Amino acid sequence: MTGEVAAAASGGCHLFSGCGFPAPGLQDFNLPPIFSIGGWGVTKPQVLAVLVAIAVIGFFWAAFRKPKMIPGKTQSLGEMAILAVRDQVIRPQLGKKGDKFWAYMVALFFFILLCNWMELIPVLQFPVMSRFGFVVPLVAIMYITYWYHGFKTKGFFGYFKSWFPDAPLFIMPLLGLIEILKYVIIQPATLAIRLFANMFAGHLLLSIFMVATWYLMGMSIGLVYAVGSLAMVFFVFLLELLVGLLQAFIFTTLISSYLADSLEYQH
Repeated sequence: MTGEVAAAASGGCHLFSGCGFPAPGLQDFNLPPIFSIGGWGVTKPQVLAVLVAIAVIGFFWAAFRKPKMIPGKTQSLGEMAILAVRDQVIRPQLGKKGDKFWAYMVALFFFILLCNWMELIPVLQFPVMSRFGFVVPLVAIMYITYWYHGFKTKGFFGYFKSWFPDAPLFIMPLLGLIEILKYVIIQPATLAIRLFANMFAGHLLLSIFMVATWYLMGMSIGLVYAVGSLAMVFFVFLLELLVGLLQAFIFTTLISSYLADSLEYQH
């Protein structure tokens, strides 16, 4: 916790201490650099993103660097992870022809999942995807892949032609504008905002109840409210565990459906 949260803890700010409730807000997401490299400040979310990337790469490298016919525990866990993403995310949208995307989709799914779950780990306590700057590159990479395969499969003009539905000529200008906005602005914007907003809101809610528990703590009627707030901390914690998983699943599933559209592999 940072900003007003840390100030409340260090200053003994409680319900009956005379200070106001130090409500968490945007300031708790604007983290200062923890160190600098060549004059460039490195923030906590950047460090967490690198650690997650190393963890994902390290796990799958350890699982498959020497694959065996009778897999060990690490290889078995790695195979389960790959099969889960393949069977629940890729194949329902792309069929077996989508298996060529498994490496990209598996890496993306677990990178997003672990970045989301960083907020649930003591000391780390920050969901990387609650910073919009981390979501945008993931969406950009997806759209480069999406359009590349669309152009490759249908040709340059054929791909753009596939954006426009069959409709009477007089309504085509309006529908054409709507379809262009859909593919160029609406789809990438909603894909990014959905992931960012869910993790941002969840972390803010968890912070509010954590600070409220501290603020209400005291040997008086405030203790009753503190216990209730603490119960909400555990509830939101479990909720964020589920939301982090769902957002990784939804993000990668939508990418699979977009790729299916560009490849015309609808199932």
